[in-house]
Amino acid sequence: MSEVPPNHPLDRPIWSALTTRQQALAEGASDARRFPVEIAPFADMVDMSAQSFAALGRLLSGPEIAVLFTPDPVIAPPDFKVLLADTGEQMIGTPIDSSLAGVEIVRLGAADVPAMLALTELTKPGPFSARTHELGTFLGIRVDGELVAMTGERMKPGNYTEMTAVCVHPDHRGRGYAQALLSAVARQIVARGEIPFLHVFTSNVSAIALYRRQGMEIRRRLHVTVLQKQE
Repeated sequence: MSEVPPNHPLDRPIWSALTTRQQALAEGASDARRFPVEIAPFADMVDMSAQSFAALGRLLSGPEIAVLFTPDPVIAPPDFKVLLADTGEQMIGTPIDSSLAGVEIVRLGAADVPAMLALTELTKPGPFSARTHELGTFLGIRVDGELVAMTGERMKPGNYTEMTAVCVHPDHRGRGYAQALLSAVARQIVARGEIPFLHVFTSNVSAIALYRRQGMEIRRRLHVTVLQKQE
């Protein structure tokens, strides 16, 4: 793995997204920002100062959570509860072309949200809410009318676009659906002059192996932290 340049937009992808191409979605101001809850639970701060944590706290209410992707571990003040502290691999590159004969890839929209929520609830690819699909194009594969696989776009920091919600129904795995969808989403990202990337938990070795086979490389490791305000 090559040395990571300082201040790269992917080092703090959430903050970069909310201060560049997706700043119109940002809730908050100069010290802390987040996506709307109904879109995604992602948030970040300009730094790890007490002032920034206080600003983040003001954005949260009740049981709401903030999911952070940061280059260093997050040391939260006592008025926050740490629900998860893990690591993930940030992978970058354009997956190899992959198509399946006789399989139609379709664009998903608002009418497909119930099916998208059901599939993500079953497969647990990561946070997915009722308006997550508004972050970019989502593509899917149906079998006998049922949505059995999908992948789409999420964070857009700088000139990069994240591929997300890579999921396949357990009864339909091993048929190349994930590879075909990754390839299709990546092609549309590259066609716009952007660079595809994604995140995967460090412990998910099978997914990392899949993405490597697709031609993606690990760029760096990030810390994944889930915070909630103490009652």
